[in-house]
Amino acid sequence: MNPLREHSLLETRRHFFGRTATGIGGAALASMLNPQLFGGEAKPRFDTEPGALPELHFAPKAKRVIYLFMSGAPSQIDLFDYKPKLNDMYDQDLPDSVVNGQRFTTMTSGQKRFPIAPSMFKFDQHGKHGAWISELLPHTASLADDIAILKTVNTEAINHDPAITYIQTGSQIPGRPSLGAWLSYGLGSGNQNLPSFVVLLSSWTGRKSAQALYDRLWGSGWLPTRHQGVRLRSDGDPVLYLSNPPGMSEAQRRKMLDALAQLNQQRFAEIGDPVINDRIAQYEMAYRMQTSVPELTDISGETQETLDLYGPEATKPGTFAASCLLARRLVERDVKFVQIFIRGWDQHGNLPADIRNQCSDVDQGGAALVKDLKRRGMLDDTLIVWGGEFGRTTYCQGGLTKTNYGRDHHPRCFTMWMAGGGVKPGIVYGQTDDFSYNITENPVHIHDLNATILHCLGVDHERLTYRYQGRDFRLTDVHGRVVKEILT
Repeated sequence: MNPLREHSLLETRRHFFGRTATGIGGAALASMLNPQLFGGEAKPRFDTEPGALPELHFAPKAKRVIYLFMSGAPSQIDLFDYKPKLNDMYDQDLPDSVVNGQRFTTMTSGQKRFPIAPSMFKFDQHGKHGAWISELLPHTASLADDIAILKTVNTEAINHDPAITYIQTGSQIPGRPSLGAWLSYGLGSGNQNLPSFVVLLSSWTGRKSAQALYDRLWGSGWLPTRHQGVRLRSDGDPVLYLSNPPGMSEAQRRKMLDALAQLNQQRFAEIGDPVINDRIAQYEMAYRMQTSVPELTDISGETQETLDLYGPEATKPGTFAASCLLARRLVERDVKFVQIFIRGWDQHGNLPADIRNQCSDVDQGGAALVKDLKRRGMLDDTLIVWGGEFGRTTYCQGGLTKTNYGRDHHPRCFTMWMAGGGVKPGIVYGQTDDFSYNITENPVHIHDLNATILHCLGVDHERLTYRYQGRDFRLTDVHGRVVKEILT
């Protein structure tokens, strides 16, 4: 072997164990391909390879996560952050003392005025603690005693792609692993027939010219590729190339995969690259998914009561309600992390009409997911997260009337909610000023949010690391505190 190549392979502990094809690596691979060789009852592959963490850092409250991501940034001032004093300040300029030199986006930086646009929607108090929730979210309002509303989430990113990348990966610069990939890497999976990280993209009826979503938002970065999110599609094959090509039988496919595995094992023995074993594992997972995915997506066995709970769109593939129902079916099958993305929240203009449609898309399905998990006894150990990449400004972008307005990006404060999995139910955490512009009490940075999600799963965010290019990386970079005040 080339001495330089040998040296590079000797650099990491992972490569050392990966090259031991006749020892640990060979045994793991053989048990994966044919568990019966080892006698006794066959166990899922990840029962013996639970992830990079040999054990959790403390007792977890959550076993799995469902992340409902509102891409485009929902307007907190129209949904959760009730500011009635603004009604008397309609069309007045936002005071300089509130802005205090903070930057605007290029979309409004050239405006001559920044007129205050009060929300035109009614708010009512809900639940035992009187949480203020907009009329746009009646189903979510019925969850007031089950969710924790975080009104002071904040970020430094002011534009969509850096902000979504930031909250998903811990960095505004693309290339790092996503939250789901970190969890897959650290915790592994309890299901040998489905990926540990699944992504669903939903249709929407809000603003049609929505920001693009890139695969890297659920990518594995420099973690092993088997930890990247697997997107399930709503049209055709749920996963591309999952079905056998025309003329190929299941037996022929099995024979082809066995031959391919032998070739890959030979190559692995020659160069010791652990990515080869990842590739073998992915081929085998795809083979098993040919049976597990059709069963997963077949909702014919769901009761009418359940379908009614999720609403009329639950049977329309690709809708948010259908995605929420599918997410419940995924976590029932021990998938660790499910993320549903829905676009269309980027409402710079025509906000009242667009946000009505957008809330109608997500309100019943999201609330039904919480209620469905609760009645099945799964909410206590399933963490649900709802929110976007930042919020919207209290001042109007473009023309302002009593019935129409738009709002620009606002990273200084925005609202998310969480439920289940160790989160205190029925609370509102944090306060903002009278303009929903600055935080006055209990800020929650997005690094704090991710640290808290990991904590619910029994993981210390400072100790789930991966060494890459000479330094240890983690999801929360060098920041983050667990928001213990919202935890049970």
